[in-house]
Amino acid sequence: MADSLTHHAENVWQAVEPTLHGFTVEVLPTIDSTNSELMRRARSGLMEPVLLAAEDQTAGRGRLGKGWHSKPGQSLTFSLALPLAPANWSGLSLAVGVSLAHSLHPDVRLKWPNDLWLHQRKLGGILVETAGHGEVGQGQRMVVIGVGINVARPEASVVGALVPDGAAVTAMAPAGLSEVLVGITPGEVLERVAPALVRDVQAFASQGFAAFVQRFGQLDALQGEAVQLSDGTRGTACGVNSDGALQVLTERGMQTVSSAEVSVRPC
Repeated sequence: MADSLTHHAENVWQAVEPTLHGFTVEVLPTIDSTNSELMRRARSGLMEPVLLAAEDQTAGRGRLGKGWHSKPGQSLTFSLALPLAPANWSGLSLAVGVSLAHSLHPDVRLKWPNDLWLHQRKLGGILVETAGHGEVGQGQRMVVIGVGINVARPEASVVGALVPDGAAVTAMAPAGLSEVLVGITPGEVLERVAPALVRDVQAFASQGFAAFVQRFGQLDALQGEAVQLSDGTRGTACGVNSDGALQVLTERGMQTVSSAEVSVRPC
C-alpha cells in the first residue's frame, strides 16, 4: 500500500507509550476478528495494553452478534485492549463514541448506543467486550474495544461495507469519511483517533460516564427524534441518563432503555 498502516501505527505507539508503559501496537494483514484475537489473549492471561489493527477482517463481529464486515483498503478496523477498574462500567461504549466522533470530524454524530453517523448514514460502529483473569488486579478487567470506520464510501449492496445492524439496514448507502476528508487513508484515520481514544478511556476509568454526558448530548443524533425499538415500541428519544441508558418518551411514559435489551432506529 502506498500509505502504510504500519507507519501510522508506529506514530500511535510513540504518542501513547510515554504515558502508558508497556503499550504496544500491532498490524496484521488479515485476521478473523481483532476483538476475538484480543479476547483470546486476555482469557489466556495476556493482560498488557495493546492496539491491534488489521488490513482485512474475515469474521468481524458487531453488536448483538451481527456480522461486521470490512473491505481491505476502504475501511479501518482495530481493537484496543486496556486493563481497567472503573467504579461503574455503564456508558463506556458511549464514551468511546464521543472520543471517536470528536477526533474524526465536526459533522460526525452518534446514534445510541454504538454507531457513528455522518449525514444521517452509518459511518462506523463500536463493540465493547470485557474479560477477567486471576492475574488482574482487584476489581480490574481487560476491556477490548473494537472500532470499524468506513473510510471510502461503500455501496449499499457491497458486502464489505460496515453496515447498520439488524432492522436498521436500509437502501441508503453507508457513509465514508472521505466524503468530508477527501483523500484520507485508513492509516491517517488510525493516527487521528487512537491516542485520544486511549486518553478518553483512561478518563472514563477515573471519572465514569459523567465526564462525557454533556459531550454526548452535543453529538446525539436521536435527540428529539421519533424512534422505534426492536420490540415495536415507538416514542421520542430524550437523550441519555447518567448511566448512558436511552430515555424514550412513549405513550406509557418515559422508558429507560438498556443497550443490552433492544435496538433502536429512527421511524
